[in-house]
Amino acid sequence: MPFSLGLCVNLKGNAVNKDIKIKFEAYPKVARAKLQEIRKMIFDIAVAEGLGEITEQLKWGEPSYSSKYGSPIRLDWKSKYPNQVSVFVNCKTVLIETYKEVYGNRLKYVGNREIAISLSKPTPLLELKGCLSMALQYHKLKKLPLLGA
Repeated sequence: MPFSLGLCVNLKGNAVNKDIKIKFEAYPKVARAKLQEIRKMIFDIAVAEGLGEITEQLKWGEPSYSSKYGSPIRLDWKSKYPNQVSVFVNCKTVLIETYKEVYGNRLKYVGNREIAISLSKPTPLLELKGCLSMALQYHKLKKLPLLGA
């Protein structure tokens, strides 16, 4: 369920950063809904896996999410690619390489830092949740084969 921009809260119940709220309001409606769906997944995973507080802030002008155990996840929609939203991870990790190994062509990868999510197709929930979970726990998992997948 998408979050209401009027009632934006993080895990501790604090109001979301004004800049994040403005950024989400600026996205086209379809992109905003998909990004809110992904945002909610991040917070739901953090609660389900006991990851503690998720830091939500703008990095490079994009909403960014991180846990004390993980590698940052950034989300964005770009007018250059109007039919997709993107989930970005740190290119200096093995995250995308691992996602390719585990999920193969069920996701669309761009280089070594991006998963492109179509706005016209259902979100690949199972695969994306797995990817987000690995990123949020990256520093706990990085020595495990396939990040523990």
